[in-house]
Amino acid sequence: MAVRAQRPLIRPLVQRLHAYVPGEQPKIPGLIKLNTNENPYPPSPKVLAAVKAAVDGRLRLYPNPTASGLREKLAQLHRCAPENIIVGNGSDELLALATRTFVEPVAAFVSTRDESTKSAALSRALPPSEGKVQYFNPSYSLYPVLAEIAGAVTNAVPLNADFTLPALSSLAKRGWDFKAALSLITTPNAPSGRGFSTAELDALCAKSKGVVVLDEAYVDFAREQAMALALKHSHVLVSRTFSKAYSLCFQRVGYFVGHADLIAALDKVRDSYNVNGLGQIAALATLADLPYYRRNFRRIITTREQVTRELTGMGWTVLPSQTNFLLARPTRFSAEDWLAKLRAKKLLVRWFKYPEVRDYLRITIGSEAEMEVFVKTVRAIAAGS
Repeated sequence: MAVRAQRPLIRPLVQRLHAYVPGEQPKIPGLIKLNTNENPYPPSPKVLAAVKAAVDGRLRLYPNPTASGLREKLAQLHRCAPENIIVGNGSDELLALATRTFVEPVAAFVSTRDESTKSAALSRALPPSEGKVQYFNPSYSLYPVLAEIAGAVTNAVPLNADFTLPALSSLAKRGWDFKAALSLITTPNAPSGRGFSTAELDALCAKSKGVVVLDEAYVDFAREQAMALALKHSHVLVSRTFSKAYSLCFQRVGYFVGHADLIAALDKVRDSYNVNGLGQIAALATLADLPYYRRNFRRIITTREQVTRELTGMGWTVLPSQTNFLLARPTRFSAEDWLAKLRAKKLLVRWFKYPEVRDYLRITIGSEAEMEVFVKTVRAIAAGS
């Protein structure tokens, strides 16, 4: 038997990688699930009917390879051309494509774990900005994972203490690199829920030299949206998803809007048939019934404001939210203890161990009935203490 050469089967980069940790999806009867920012209301009946009608002989066929019909409808919605849009298997796939398309994989050439040696080697390999992915901290925890998979250098720049966006004049002092190959900005921010003004984002984009992705996963619950910046600046992409607001998490459909040159570059790297056929049909049917979803957005926003008032009245610190969730600092017990106490009552929220947010709970806004149970349970736990 031939002796295999003593070469690792798994790339060192992957061995060192800390994988993304998604929100828990437990199967507990009677659980009220408020941990993954899903819309509590079902898709439009017209969407369900369209998907059911498509479960036929078409299942043996490949779907439209470029989601051309969906891109045409999205182009009408956003007043642009289909060439300005690429559709992905959720926006996460497109974020991964962006790291592969716009960032040089410099870290793959450095075998050392010593950061000082690594930094020196990277600086010799190519200009540091060309291999850099940057984002604000805290923000979507998938960003550093995607950057590391791509062999990029990560640059996490802190938000202000209240999670607002730092002044443009102070960003460079905080370490923000306006020449970075790729900047990922969650707006409204997750996990804080804070909204960033279009004027602030416009000024930041105007000063940036690399590609900027404005990740608007929660924009349907916000007062402002920055879609116009994708068509104003040739280096800006806006990311949208059908998951959070449009009740299609199960189908995984997201899209980027931006300059045709950026979209064409992403399309070169895109996997073939990357968006499943039922997902395309569901998304098209969604766009045909937007009033149904907008009514649900208003319901969620109303419930969000009511829960904010209730928790604030109990002494919790609740950050202003422009999303379908709240980031709240509880009283009496630590946030981690509250996580356990609520789970014992079959209420699942999200707690992050990261220093910036470990004192907070992230609470998805469920239905009116679910949030009424949540508030009553919080009162009962506090009273029992």
